[in-house]
Amino acid sequence: MRHLLHALKFNAHYPCARLLGTLMAERLAALPERPGRLIPIPLHAARYQQRGFNQSTEIARTISRLLGIPLAVNACIRTRATPPQTGLPAKQRRVNLKNAFQVIEHPGASHVAIIDDVITTGATVNAVAKALRRCRIERIDVWACARA
Repeated sequence: MRHLLHALKFNAHYPCARLLGTLMAERLAALPERPGRLIPIPLHAARYQQRGFNQSTEIARTISRLLGIPLAVNACIRTRATPPQTGLPAKQRRVNLKNAFQVIEHPGASHVAIIDDVITTGATVNAVAKALRRCRIERIDVWACARA
């Protein structure tokens, strides 16, 4: 798992995103209730420009295609360029991400799933979920490839 995630995130090896998305979709296909939209964790514009892609979006594309759930890529943005979370303790991660996300367009569904590559402390998905709750989203699922 570590190899796949690192190859995708740091070497733009897109086949890893397709494999991870396919494996997730196979596992999630049996869910009795599916969300109406998928929301990948957004990158700040500066990080996106540096990296050239968003790994969560690439994974979400495959899940979307295989499960027939539309993506809401532009629903939420990262408003602040936060330092990388790697190596930070849980409390600092939460402080780092406070008010770092904003919903700029309602996703068009009352039930959504946030897509992330790795969850370590949950600070990132919690910060995105808080932004979505302010938009009165009724149900928020979190789907991730791995938990560290």
